[in-house]
Amino acid sequence: MTKMTEQEFMAIWHSQATDEQVLEYRLYYDDHGWPLHYSTQQEPGNYIVVDQETYLNSPKHVRVINGQLKIVKVIFGKKLVPASTGQTCDPTDVAVVVSKNQSHSCWTIKHEEATDDETY
Repeated sequence: MTKMTEQEFMAIWHSQATDEQVLEYRLYYDDHGWPLHYSTQQEPGNYIVVDQETYLNSPKHVRVINGQLKIVKVIFGKKLVPASTGQTCDPTDVAVVVSKNQSHSCWTIKHEEATDDETY
């Protein structure tokens, strides 16, 4: 049995080494930070790199704020608030819609959300 040289060993070692592709797990999001989709592909658009666990779980109740993934604790409703423009209503009863020609007050819907301060 002949001894293998270091060069022969390294040649065999390198020939059997696989080129592992390092995956980058990404969360693509819109201009307001809301998630669009998770991907390992390079695509145009805003994204942040997330860990494998986050990628596999693909949470939808998150938002990207200042480049950080934040958990959205509550996304709740709508609130009717007075405004300078919006739906014209009777000044004494917002449930009654009136014409702009009549005495009226304007109301609009305000969307509210609450987010957790902790990063994901």
